[in-house]
Amino acid sequence: MIISTAWRRAATLVLVCLAGLLPAVTTPASAAPLPYYSALALRRDLPEPPGADVALKELGELKVEEPHQTPGYSRAKFPHWAKVYGQCDTREVVLARDGKGVTQDSLCRAVAGTWYSPYDSKTLDAASKVDVDHLVPISNAWKSGADLWTTDKRKAFANDLTHSQLIAVSASSNRSKGDQSPDQWAPPNKDYWCTYGRAWTDIKYVYGLSITAPEKKMLGTMLNTCD
Repeated sequence: MIISTAWRRAATLVLVCLAGLLPAVTTPASAAPLPYYSALALRRDLPEPPGADVALKELGELKVEEPHQTPGYSRAKFPHWAKVYGQCDTREVVLARDGKGVTQDSLCRAVAGTWYSPYDSKTLDAASKVDVDHLVPISNAWKSGADLWTTDKRKAFANDLTHSQLIAVSASSNRSKGDQSPDQWAPPNKDYWCTYGRAWTDIKYVYGLSITAPEKKMLGTMLNTCD
């Protein structure tokens, strides 16, 4: 009886913890429940970048240099999207994390939901209109130090759910941005500049990537918009 009671207490604690972690993601009524949906507790809210004071300190410590001109760049050298659990890859995890009322099918594909794109303040009503953006583009990373990385590190960078590196945005804004750095492209929604500058600076700092002088200047401008 003592063992049984302890087990029930432990099980209750686990269920309470999971209740606080699970996002509002459902499978359609026609889809059979899948075991891997119990792993949705692995999801997290959109990672918040460090505050402006920390980002400014990080910015001051980043190496400033011209972009590397190493030949041989290919997106294939940054394997993505990686499977996170079950049928869910990194892209689908981000779509579920960043959207509202997201419904997934048996292959973990988002088939319904809405997404707010902070780059351009657009609300999107279909996953087909959404891109998962590498906030620091992988091509930019290649030119600022990732050319020297192992494939495993590039894969970790391209699928990073821990830092503010992946975000669901409108496909139009993502394609307008391309692989440009903040001095070349900035979110049309200036209210997002503070977050964008903090996130870009922190990703460069965490991964030991360099920045250019114009990039550093614009990041400073973005960070100065923070309250």
